[in-house]
Amino acid sequence: MHIIAVGLNYRTAPVEIRERFAFDEQYLPMALQQLKETKSILECVIVSTCNRTEIYAVVDRLYMCGHYVRNFLEKWFRIPRERMKDYLYIYEDRQAIEHLFRVTSGLDSMVIGETQILGQVRDAFLKAQAQKATGTMFNTLFKQAVTMAKRAHSETSIGENPVSVSYAAVELGKRIFGDFQGKTVLLVGAGKMSELTLKHLTAGGAEKVVVVNRTYEKAVELASKTNGTARPIEKLPEELAKADVVISSTGAAGFVLTRETVRMAMSARKSRPLFMIDIAVPRDIEPGISELSNVYLYDIDDLEFIVETNLNERRKEALKIEAMVEKEIEAFEQWYKLLGVSPVIRALQEKSVAIHEETMSSMLNKLPGLGEREVDVIRKLTKSMLNQMMRDPIMRVKELAAERRGEEALDMFTHLFALEQRLADAASAEEARKAAVKAAAAEQQSKEAIAGPDDRDRKQRIAIAAGELLAHS
Repeated sequence: MHIIAVGLNYRTAPVEIRERFAFDEQYLPMALQQLKETKSILECVIVSTCNRTEIYAVVDRLYMCGHYVRNFLEKWFRIPRERMKDYLYIYEDRQAIEHLFRVTSGLDSMVIGETQILGQVRDAFLKAQAQKATGTMFNTLFKQAVTMAKRAHSETSIGENPVSVSYAAVELGKRIFGDFQGKTVLLVGAGKMSELTLKHLTAGGAEKVVVVNRTYEKAVELASKTNGTARPIEKLPEELAKADVVISSTGAAGFVLTRETVRMAMSARKSRPLFMIDIAVPRDIEPGISELSNVYLYDIDDLEFIVETNLNERRKEALKIEAMVEKEIEAFEQWYKLLGVSPVIRALQEKSVAIHEETMSSMLNKLPGLGEREVDVIRKLTKSMLNQMMRDPIMRVKELAAERRGEEALDMFTHLFALEQRLADAASAEEARKAAVKAAAAEQQSKEAIAGPDDRDRKQRIAIAAGELLAHS
């Protein structure tokens, strides 16, 4: 098995390209299911943020797997691969593992050391896990990546100097006006990014903040955390006419603020300038708005220079995290190498037990006069001899498996102890067991489809239990 990472980010693609490859959260379960059914893909996780879209996958072979993932992207987004090839990157095995650790800990972010990506990777993993798209490999790798990232932020001071995108947006506003006193800030959206922005606005001295959101209740909830005012989305044109700064961050698929809406608002402003900062991906504000007189529009890519002063200190702390990443990669590789040892050791132990039982049976047939105590003593002594004989080979095969040519050593060990057939039988039995569980789950789902109202809840619980059994198998 191999691990690959295929994607694009703020380094390889501008915002107008990234927004075209953003997965709609509503359809993410469907995308995971479709990706999981793609040829050669055994496990998968999709990470989609404003600065990156990445697919992590466990594959049965490296050859052609990048092609299969690109083919999935081509079909899902309906973008010819010729138009995406210049923006995509692909990492394999150790590089892919290192990339995941660096992404999760914020080392690969536009804003180095930011913590939001940690939660985004964690959420992406949990969603994939809920869709049964992960297994042994990713359940271990992603949990390890998230745990390491938490430790990195708690054990270093990389997060002491604020440099998030929301912080950069507020800093840009402060550079324009000096401070926010007497200025009206219009915040469009009420999600996590908007909440972070509001915190920075308050810390920056903003006294008049208006929150507009499609769901008015969420606007009220966010505005109540400070001295802000909530307004329904229908009042957006009216609030545009009053605002000095607009910061927009929603999850909308299309433009929330169009050129025509802003043009009409500007006619009521009497040439008073309007500064607009779009930190959403896909973008909320139509790019053509920047062509309007007295309108100054900035998007997420314009914010990179804002945080440069704080980044130098973060880069020093990042070196400590890089060392942590290296240790975590080694730990995961060690775990993975030992993963293949367990079936071999189990097969050797089962073979030794079978030999011991066969030898004891033969001895009892030849020495029928032995008493129960004598038989018990002989059984314990011979079993102890066998265990001592196996102790060193088992310890050595574990050491060999963790070395550079571990697979070859494992194959040689299997051959020396003639374990091939036992391993093949065990693999066949495991496949048969999984097939039986799948069949049971499918049968329960079929019965559920034709069950009467009184039986539906009970049978659904049985089907769920069967599915959970399969997931843990």
